[in-house]
Amino acid sequence: MKGKWAQGITPRNFVWVLKDRLAIAERPGGYGTNHRRVRRQEEIIWIREQGFTRVISLISATHNLHNYDELGVAWLHRPLRPTDDLPSFQASLYNEIRHLLSVGEKVLVHREEVGDSICGLVAGYLLWAGLVPYGPQAISVTERLTSRQLGPQGRQLVANADLLRQHQAS
Repeated sequence: MKGKWAQGITPRNFVWVLKDRLAIAERPGGYGTNHRRVRRQEEIIWIREQGFTRVISLISATHNLHNYDELGVAWLHRPLRPTDDLPSFQASLYNEIRHLLSVGEKVLVHREEVGDSICGLVAGYLLWAGLVPYGPQAISVTERLTSRQLGPQGRQLVANADLLRQHQAS
């Protein structure tokens, strides 16, 4: 491949949360009836060419992960299931993201779509990591970044992050 095609295409709903360090996006290639294998490949190429050193997949299924290996992109699979204990999941994920960022990694986190749960998780991360001082500010920042309003699920994740932060401080 040569030219602009060698650079791949930007994943849908790609958003920088922390410029050049942490981003979120829709699952490469899309999902459901919109999923396309060629698009997935082009989006993973874009991820690689942009210098992302780690992709964190929050999708339950594992059948998409071998594509990262084939295209030389390191990944972590951290499925977020409806039955998971959310505060425990968040604490584990946040510690992992903080560690990756502290060692200079460039991280992309994705789920099937950029919806309430992933937006709530990153808003919670901003609060938990002390990047914003208050929950409402974390929600506001995330809503501006993603151009979408956080619903009850996302706001609950921010509340969980606030409790985790308070527990961590005590």
